[in-house]
Amino acid sequence: MRLLLAHLIGDFMLQPNRWITAKNEHKHRAPQMYYHVLVIGALTMLALWNWQYWYIALLVTASHLAIDIWKSHRPGGFIYFVADQLLHIGVLVALWLLFLVKGSTLPGLALHYFNSVRFWVMLLAYYLVSGPLGIAIGLATQKWQIEAGMDKGGLEKAGLWIGRCERVLILTFVIAGQYTALGFLMASKSILRLSDPEDRPQKKTEYILVGTLISFASAALVGFVVNYVLGKSVSP
Repeated sequence: MRLLLAHLIGDFMLQPNRWITAKNEHKHRAPQMYYHVLVIGALTMLALWNWQYWYIALLVTASHLAIDIWKSHRPGGFIYFVADQLLHIGVLVALWLLFLVKGSTLPGLALHYFNSVRFWVMLLAYYLVSGPLGIAIGLATQKWQIEAGMDKGGLEKAGLWIGRCERVLILTFVIAGQYTALGFLMASKSILRLSDPEDRPQKKTEYILVGTLISFASAALVGFVVNYVLGKSVSP
């Protein structure tokens, strides 16, 4: 957690926009590239708070420089931003596992999760609501979507991501037993999507209501099944 916090502070809070611009324009020739990685190295050493681990700070600094140089040669955008952050965090996790976790802890931790019913049930449930369930709902309502003209004039894939986010939230609320939050989520979405009824034909309104109710009901049902399975399970 300390290594991750050092990374987030150095990569966001202590990296001015002019440094980012210089890195993107001049790549590895930009002095700001090296200012930034020195800040990362100093913060990492501060987070470790032990000179015995100087080599970890050195590895973090070197890997951060290599990843940032790679990213500077890529086009901007969300995909490369996520890839950059995943690479940085992956390095931190790898160094933590290699040098800071005791040898007997890592196999035991992996075995614990591999044998955990809760872990696999939760993984399956979140994958189900974010992937296959959305495809099934889309196929089930495809006829109404075309009839209502919902395939025209909207943002590309916006509905897909709205559906994924809402089902993940619903599943989380049901598993946590937060049914009040579930009600607020449904009410807020209804207000946002039905706020301009005079500009929306009846077919579109009905399609939105049907799609929303199917999405909410299916994700809630998955949550109830998860709670039932975990409640009956005697495994960790």
